Amino acid sequence: MPIGPVDASKNPRYAGFATFARLPRLDQVERADIAVVGVPFDTGVSYRPGARFGPAHVRESSRLLRPYNPALDVSPFASAQVVDAGDIAANPFHIEEALDTVQASALELTAGGTRLVTIGGDHTIALPLLRAAAERHGPVALVHFDAHLDTWDTYFGAEYTHGTPFRRAVEEGILDTEALCHVGTRGPLYGKKDLEDDRRFGFGIVTSSDVFRQGVDEVVEKIRKRVGTRPVYVSVDIDVLDPAHAPGTGTPEAGGLTSRELLEILRGFAGLNLIGADVVEVAPAYDHAELTGVAASHVAYDLVSLLAMRKADAEPKAIGTAGQA
Repeated sequence: MPIGPVDASKNPRYAGFATFARLPRLDQVERADIAVVGVPFDTGVSYRPGARFGPAHVRESSRLLRPYNPALDVSPFASAQVVDAGDIAANPFHIEEALDTVQASALELTAGGTRLVTIGGDHTIALPLLRAAAERHGPVALVHFDAHLDTWDTYFGAEYTHGTPFRRAVEEGILDTEALCHVGTRGPLYGKKDLEDDRRFGFGIVTSSDVFRQGVDEVVEKIRKRVGTRPVYVSVDIDVLDPAHAPGTGTPEAGGLTSRELLEILRGFAGLNLIGADVVEVAPAYDHAELTGVAASHVAYDLVSLLAMRKADAEPKAIGTAGQA
């Protein structure tokens, strides 16, 4: 029987340790099916810093999450053993070393079949997480929620930044280039070549305007068709949301998704072969009234719920019980 969150009827939500959703720590359980892990790293940012404080902020904002998810009809903390695995301590002064640390830690955490929902940190960390996922599953499909493409080549000659992870991932052969999708992109670019390069890498694009004009159901159908039954990794940059819904981020762009649209699209992924996910770029110094932290915590909660549903679907069902014909 999984160990669940602290009972809010016995211990007030604002008291006690701020683990994600007040879940047990990894060292308090024998094994974990799903682990929420933080990566407090933002050395790869190109504009506002501060995402290194994102994991702690999202955990604090997750205190009000409850055990039953009615939108997906699942009790994720009862369906699977979910834990908070703490933070991966990545070198803030050496990006390449930090990437190696995140990859090694992700591989260690998933060694027994555990699935990860990672809270950043900046989007640079998606690269080592995808490296680890590909080592476990082979090249993976990617659904990337972001205001930006993140397939640029370099910044100031640096290959590893929060704007380059998916270009590097394609170059390294760790993504299934038949099943790549950006969702929520918008705003000015450096030039038309940005889009041409992105198409060459294999990405399809659903802009924030597409979500508005086509609606959630059509967008979900397109994504599901593109991904199919492949192992899929979901990466959510919180700046995919409009700054009205997520002001606490490093590179905000007007005209983004609402929290409701993002959550409804994610809920449309029920039944996909989800193998891991991240929620990144929460920068609490620019947040107000925990708007961004609350949005990110609910995104992470729905991702955990999807993984818990996947685990429940994979478990053998009891047959031949008494009273059956």
